Amino acid sequence: MSHKDADGALGARGAGPVTQDLNLVRTFLAVYRSGSFTAAAQLLGISQPTVTTQVKALERQSGRELFARLPRGVTPTSYAHDLAARVAAPLDALLAATGHDPAEAGPPAPVHLAGPAEVLCLRILPALAPLVAEGVRLRVTPGLTDPLLEELRAGRHDLVVATHRPRGRALMSSPLLDEEFVLAAAPVWADRIGDRVTTEGPGVLHTVPLIAYAEDLPILRRYWRHVFEQRLNCRAAVTMPDLRGVLTAVTAGAGFSVLPRYLCEPELSAGVLVPLHEPEDAPINTGYLVQRPGTSENPHVRQVRDLLLSLGPTW
Repeated sequence: MSHKDADGALGARGAGPVTQDLNLVRTFLAVYRSGSFTAAAQLLGISQPTVTTQVKALERQSGRELFARLPRGVTPTSYAHDLAARVAAPLDALLAATGHDPAEAGPPAPVHLAGPAEVLCLRILPALAPLVAEGVRLRVTPGLTDPLLEELRAGRHDLVVATHRPRGRALMSSPLLDEEFVLAAAPVWADRIGDRVTTEGPGVLHTVPLIAYAEDLPILRRYWRHVFEQRLNCRAAVTMPDLRGVLTAVTAGAGFSVLPRYLCEPELSAGVLVPLHEPEDAPINTGYLVQRPGTSENPHVRQVRDLLLSLGPTW
């Protein structure tokens, strides 16, 4: 790869030998693809200070900032996106031709996957079981969508299952699955209420304890707006940031809640959970599979992504 002019990938100011320039660009791509200096150092087998020094050297040569530093990791600048698009394929081809194919360095790194705990446990991990059996390694982190997206931007995850589409262009997202929501309670409460939610409205539930996923009642508020066309004015008796815990409490008779149908279908079929209202147009939430821009150099990340997206929205 030759030196480029001041508007290209490498400037003439202070430019060293071509080999050194290749090392700088290779380090830049490792940071760009992994999302952090620490992860890039692990991929390249060098120290983090060396990664920092080489990125700063490339920034001096190009006269452009390549990464904005975050509390955890980095995010590429627009110039970095353009540079990566221009140099990634030629550099990968050159490394492969000279016997430095990353595939020969050992097995691919684990895929760092994150998302809501119940979705990961009940839908994602079962779907990925065939890949694990074939040698794909997973490192799975449960959590809430907004903090996980920030960690994705910082390079802590490869893929995040998000409950809403992230804003802006810093992350890429694809629709992954749909969740239909059900207003339900145990038979002890359903027998008392009967069909009064349908005939009298949701106010009849004010005497029933509310079991919620979070203090701000995001799932319940959405159900109330969509189905009843009014605001929900109620405080939770119990909050549990795992819908499996909400399901357990509701099934035990603690109160009522709104749950994804995929999660509570066995309980509904068994009769230990009863729908309190069955609208013609039940609310549906779409989950998204989110990643940083660019193609990961880890083939297992691509395998996981492609398999999940191939399943369709109702799997």
